[in-house]
Amino acid sequence: MIDSHYDVIIIGTGAGGGTLAYKLAPSGKKILVLERGNFLPREKANWDSHQIFKKECYRTAEVWYDKHGKTIRPLTHYYVGGNTKFYGGALFRFRKNDFNRVIHKEGISPEWPLKYQDFAPYYAQAEKLYEVHSQQGLDPTEPQINEGYPFPPISHEPYIQEINDALKYKNLHPFYLPLGIKLNEANRFLSSCIRCETCDGFPCFLNAKSDADINCIRPAVAYKNLTLITQAKVIRLHTNTSGREVTGVETEIAGKQYIFSGNIVVLACGAINSAVLLLKSANDKYPNGLANSSNLVGRNYMAHKFGVVIALSTKANPTVFQKTIGVNDFYWGEKDFPYPMGSIQLLGNINQDRVAANAPPFTPNIIAEKIANHSVSWLLITEDLPDPNNRVRVKGEKIILEYTNNNEQPFNRFIRRWISVLKSIKLNSQRGHFSVFMPQKMSLKDVGHQCGTCRFGENPETSVLDINCRTHDVDNLYVVDGSFFPSSTALNPSLTIMANALRVGEHLLERMS
Repeated sequence: MIDSHYDVIIIGTGAGGGTLAYKLAPSGKKILVLERGNFLPREKANWDSHQIFKKECYRTAEVWYDKHGKTIRPLTHYYVGGNTKFYGGALFRFRKNDFNRVIHKEGISPEWPLKYQDFAPYYAQAEKLYEVHSQQGLDPTEPQINEGYPFPPISHEPYIQEINDALKYKNLHPFYLPLGIKLNEANRFLSSCIRCETCDGFPCFLNAKSDADINCIRPAVAYKNLTLITQAKVIRLHTNTSGREVTGVETEIAGKQYIFSGNIVVLACGAINSAVLLLKSANDKYPNGLANSSNLVGRNYMAHKFGVVIALSTKANPTVFQKTIGVNDFYWGEKDFPYPMGSIQLLGNINQDRVAANAPPFTPNIIAEKIANHSVSWLLITEDLPDPNNRVRVKGEKIILEYTNNNEQPFNRFIRRWISVLKSIKLNSQRGHFSVFMPQKMSLKDVGHQCGTCRFGENPETSVLDINCRTHDVDNLYVVDGSFFPSSTALNPSLTIMANALRVGEHLLERMS
């Protein structure tokens, strides 16, 4: 391998980096994509819940630390495609008002420098690229979608349809989750997806999930002008003496150090690792971290407030693929609570191994199996508010997440409110059978929705990136993962990261023309 110069170097292949690589590949420009992981192997373990949830065979072995010095095993994965290899494929547009200043019960969600209409055309492109299935007109908070969804909604199985109808009877507005999945229900023999129970939280053995690897990187590497190097960990960025230009990307490959150079360098390592790389690249010009004259690199870390409500019944749940319903009726609050609460969506099926992995130690297998077979699980997301004291730091080789909870009151109310809704609905198939509800809150290790560590804006004193996601301080350095978010909203971030990567890609093509 020889060191070389490129027009563009992209670091990372997830929702941001993978999408950007796809956008730039047809340009003919000389592009290098660096990925610290390898292609995820296609093997039986892809669908083996014991291997994934108990043995954690694909999860990184990295150890991070919280503000008290306690260890964190982050729930993250380093492969081509990043965490999209394991995500549930829920691809939401942010609501129109999410881009405005929003008053919450415990703080303020700041205004974005760009608005919904600025992202709308790129949302449409991203939905086509990632094959999003849904139906317009059911979600009362849905922003305007001129083009409609590119694929029809994923149908509800009978038991889930019954829940859907019961929620509508309570004057709620359940809708089909927007899902990126390669399912053709009209012609199943033409469908890559077989609608199995191993989707949400699993890699797809059939490559039937719309992830950044399958939908973006693999088409991109077909172009001869694009080079992908896997198992290539970038450890430092070097600049010229003025600090205005990245001149070298120091990379460790098979135990050896290489330095690549590019006219443009783009970070897409995830909000945590992009901040870490900038902080580790401190130099005489930027003693507190590269591109960190604002002292905001790593600050305002957000990852959502997650709650899981498990509805457990004496009646078995026969559903195979249940992640099809969303509910946003409480997104902006309700009559006697005029503050945002959040979004609700069905999770994929939980099984014995998944229950056991999150249950108290020594929970009998028979109990875990009963819970798995007799439950429906709901994911509740409340907005995590930006706080400059919630931050990513580095100390030597240690990655530290300094984080204090916020927005707790709406979150706790939201969980109680949804449990009350579930208790109130009547299902014909459950008549005569009681249900109990088990709320669970996720912890600091759950970093799948990480964002905010390099927020974008027009003022270099209050933001790290400009509106095109170029660092204010370094002219040829960009960041296209969730780092740029000024707020986290209460929806899955993937589609917004993808749409923004397409938007920034368009800007880069103009810059290089």
